[in-house]
Amino acid sequence: MTTTRRTFLQGASAGVCAATSAHAAPKPLWLYIGAYTSETNKGITVAKLDPATGAITGMTLAAETSNPTFLELHPNGRWLYSICEIGNYAGQKAGALCAWSIDKATGKLAALNTVSTKGSGPCHVNLDHKGRMAMIANYGSGSVASFKIQPDGRLSEAVSFFQHQGSGPVKGRQAGPHAHSINPAPDNRYAVACDLGTDEVSIYEMTPATAELKAHNAVKLAPGSGPRHFAWHPNGRYGYAVNELNSTVTAFMYGDGNLEEIHSVSTLPAGFKGTNYPAEVRVHPSGRWLYASNRGEDSIAAFSVDAKTGKLAPLGNTPTQGVQPRNFFIEPSGKWLLAANQKTNNVIVFEVDARTGKLQNTGQGITVGQPVCLRTLR
Repeated sequence: MTTTRRTFLQGASAGVCAATSAHAAPKPLWLYIGAYTSETNKGITVAKLDPATGAITGMTLAAETSNPTFLELHPNGRWLYSICEIGNYAGQKAGALCAWSIDKATGKLAALNTVSTKGSGPCHVNLDHKGRMAMIANYGSGSVASFKIQPDGRLSEAVSFFQHQGSGPVKGRQAGPHAHSINPAPDNRYAVACDLGTDEVSIYEMTPATAELKAHNAVKLAPGSGPRHFAWHPNGRYGYAVNELNSTVTAFMYGDGNLEEIHSVSTLPAGFKGTNYPAEVRVHPSGRWLYASNRGEDSIAAFSVDAKTGKLAPLGNTPTQGVQPRNFFIEPSGKWLLAANQKTNNVIVFEVDARTGKLQNTGQGITVGQPVCLRTLR
């Protein structure tokens, strides 16, 4: 073989290798599942999600803990924070907030520390966008609290605590405050807390460096709405509350710590009769679509988002192939939506149509006890 011929083949081989590498299958994501615990599910579960196919494999127990019903990952990918929805922590009528370190090789979790949520029935945890503070909502006692995240990922005791006040007109559900979520605004200067019991979205000023919250203002929704969870549009100008008690999503204009209501739309198809309680709301990474889960109709409702006004237009509802879709999560690329059906013990994978935003059941999923919250980590 001549030198010229050998050089050509070596170059061609290198080109093939480069092309193969460029088109290599993406690495699986870790999928963390929070749940109510039982004999069949003893804590936080972890599995692998294939971002190319949507397949979920290799499910195992990541950490044993009691009722880790809501999870949040730190921006650095090294730590995970979970609510423990328990009635008594360290002799207090309170739940717990747990910090975990993540083994990236196995997905397993190791306990860092645990602190009191300072209120009963904790149901939601979130972090500021730089991961310097954690915030929680206590549904049972109707309060919110904040905690400093230490350099090693551990949590301080509560830095700020606010007890909500008030009630609403729905008997049995709104006798008192029920804080249900707290979410930092895109500007990382304010956080909004939905209170199902008082029909209010409270706005707090955040100081991430010290983990302090300061009451700023609040907006009142229609009586009997029951605001539960909140989602931000990627452009930072719009926010959306899903309302559990009247099955609506309320759109807001946002600016400098203030929310102004735009309109509200139903999460249900025309003619639906029966009991329904929406649970989760999320905006697609593209900003073009919004989704909300219905427990009762057992579906994911899809809406288009008007980029100029923030208004929503219904696109239709897709059955979740299970009962009571408590939470769902859109994988970061926007290709897959995973729905956690709490009462039928399954997580189902849907593909998001990149042109229309509509959902297509892939036929893929897993069985897992009472799934409540889903998060992915690359």
